[in-house]
Amino acid sequence: MTRYLFPDDYMADPSVHVFGNRLYIYPSHDRETGAAFDDDGGHFQMRDYHVLSLSGNPLEAPVTDHGIILDVDQVPWAEKQMWDNDVVEKNGRYYLIFSAKDYNGVFHLGVAISDRPEGPFIPQTHPIRGSFSIDPCAFKDDDGEVYCYFGGLWGGQLQWYQSPQKLTKGGIDLGPAPDRKTQLFCPPDAPALPSYVARMSDDVLQFAEAPRPVVILDADGEPLKAGDPHRFFEASWMHKAGGRYYFSYSTGDSHLLCLSVGDNPYGPFRFQCELLQPVVGWTTHHSIIQYEGRWWLFHHDSEPSNGITHLRSLKVMPLDDKLFE
Repeated sequence: MTRYLFPDDYMADPSVHVFGNRLYIYPSHDRETGAAFDDDGGHFQMRDYHVLSLSGNPLEAPVTDHGIILDVDQVPWAEKQMWDNDVVEKNGRYYLIFSAKDYNGVFHLGVAISDRPEGPFIPQTHPIRGSFSIDPCAFKDDDGEVYCYFGGLWGGQLQWYQSPQKLTKGGIDLGPAPDRKTQLFCPPDAPALPSYVARMSDDVLQFAEAPRPVVILDADGEPLKAGDPHRFFEASWMHKAGGRYYFSYSTGDSHLLCLSVGDNPYGPFRFQCELLQPVVGWTTHHSIIQYEGRWWLFHHDSEPSNGITHLRSLKVMPLDDKLFE
């Protein structure tokens, strides 16, 4: 069973949380601008965020659109491309962590604050110091500590921040890795490029530490290789069940959603299974939440727009509860 949650508009990349007894969905907001397709995602020109909410069975309950909670024009440091975001509650306040490009064309993560989960949110003047790339996931552990998982390859620029190395294809020197789409050209047996995680400061405005790589292991306990169809590409999500930490993510080229599990928020995480097969449209992005007594997968596809990859629609489906036993 699946449901398109909000057919009135194109939205994607859902980050979902339960605040009080209500379920809140924080998506990116797709729109048609006429921008030409390119490999770096230049046709994804989102400029604002909405929040949706519901109460009851996600397959049936009416969905409320609370309207715009943050617009790019409100963010002093951001020029364009308000991509994925997430919201976390701490000490009665709500912190929206989002990704956007600055006026130099570089992605950073920013923070905006509200006293209510439905916003509106007031942005900080500057991005998080030392932040880079896209797709933040804000996870609050049982002890109240907040962790930010982030990163996305290709247009998400994550490959810019890996250790410099010389790569070749057909004998041609491709230059230092930070200047290239290294995941395209890494030999299949090279280590896969990882996402990152950083614990947030107590005020949830900055990283409290240097970001650490999120390592995903195969069945033999070895880090996944670049040629593995289950290697990380983008769309980090973290949730906890039964005292264990479940890191899920999108694989990019192979168009899968994958699940891995570890014993602490930093990992390493052992690959567990494929959660979702390829959907209509290039991207796959999701969140996993327990609500109304069962587990749910929120994601998107481009079926209502007839496969237009930058016009995506939100979906929800139940998950097998045995996945997290």
